[in-house]
Amino acid sequence: MDQYLSQLETFANENLMPYAWNIIAALVIFIVGKWIVGKLAAWLGRVMDKKLDTEVAKFLGNIIHVLLFVFVIIASLDQLGVETTSLVAILGAAGLAVGLALKDSLGNFAAGVMLIMFKPFRVGHYVEAGGTSGTVKEIRIFATVMNSPDNKVITVPNGSIMSSNITNYSELPTRRVDMVFGVAYDADLSVVKKVLEEVLAADERVLKDPAPTIVVGELADSSVNFLCRPWVKSGDYWPVLWDTTETVKRRFDESGIGIPFPQMDVHLDKSE
Repeated sequence: MDQYLSQLETFANENLMPYAWNIIAALVIFIVGKWIVGKLAAWLGRVMDKKLDTEVAKFLGNIIHVLLFVFVIIASLDQLGVETTSLVAILGAAGLAVGLALKDSLGNFAAGVMLIMFKPFRVGHYVEAGGTSGTVKEIRIFATVMNSPDNKVITVPNGSIMSSNITNYSELPTRRVDMVFGVAYDADLSVVKKVLEEVLAADERVLKDPAPTIVVGELADSSVNFLCRPWVKSGDYWPVLWDTTETVKRRFDESGIGIPFPQMDVHLDKSE
């Protein structure tokens, strides 16, 4: 019996004791590191939640937590004497493969973060972006959801939005309504201008400052084209455009101002 105990003690002294401190140190690194990672990830999550969208902050917080935890595992294995160089290389190769496979999704994610950070538009804005236009209903991590004017739901990848021009029609409080009215060449220009001024002055939605612009913009082939450009609140753009167009037509008819059709004069040469 004493012989077996002596052999066991010798085995422990020769094989276990040299690694005991490494095992204890590895466990300490793992336990303490896991606790620190949890606290650090929670703190970073709270900081990002104040500056970023909740969904984006949560997603980034999870990624940071996983990366820090992987670092703790590698440090623990290195303390045990495990060769971690090859492990890091394998993880790097795996990360590269996943990144290449999900490059479009990652690109949309990065674009979504930029949209939320720089805010070129917000929910409720009418925008033209990513080859389409509509009212923004939701800005997600990978895509933006819009409603078209005819009430269709359009989901646009964020990468497409950030890689093209973004036109925001709702960001500023006022917009200019650009209209062109053509009249006949024999029309009295002063009367035409007076009619347009009266139409705009009678509409309370038209802003006084800046004042509307009414000028002769072009001597076209069949008509004299007046540029009529009033300023309105952004929400009144379409109603003012439609109502003004109809009202101007009625007033032109009442005033005897002709709106010519496109025409062409043809001269026939009668040879003998």
